[in-house]
Amino acid sequence: MDTIINLLKDKNYHLHKFYQLNETELLNFAEDNFENLETFYQARETILDLIRCIDRLIDAASNAHENPKSISDQNKKEMITCMAEKSELVTKILSQDLQILSAIEQAKSNIIKELRQVQGAKKAVSAYKSGDARSKLDEKA
Repeated sequence: MDTIINLLKDKNYHLHKFYQLNETELLNFAEDNFENLETFYQARETILDLIRCIDRLIDAASNAHENPKSISDQNKKEMITCMAEKSELVTKILSQDLQILSAIEQAKSNIIKELRQVQGAKKAVSAYKSGDARSKLDEKA
C-alpha cells in the first residue's frame, strides 16, 4: 500500500510542476510574450506523459493488492489526502487552461486585426500609385 501512496504523492508533485509551468507562462502571455509557446506545450506534454505512466503504475499496484479491507486507517487517510490534493490541483489547472486558451485566442484575434489593417493599407496605397510604370513599359515597346 505504501507503493500506491508514494505514487499518488509523486503524481501530485508532477501536477504541481504542471501548475507552476502554467503560472509562469501565463505571466509571459500577460506581457504578450508568446516566444516560448512551443517549448511550453512540449514541457506540458512531457509532464502529462509522466502522469500517465504513474497512473499505469498505480493501476498495476492496486490490482496487485488483493484485499481492500486490509488497508490500515492511516493509509486510507493518506490516500484520501493525496486524492483531495490532486482534485484541487486539477481544478486549478483547468482554470489556468481556460486563461491560457483565452490569452492565445486574444493574441490570434489581434493578429487577424493587424493583417486586415495591413491589407486595407495596401489597397489604399495601390489606389494612389502613379501611372509611370505603364508609360515606361509603353516607351520600351
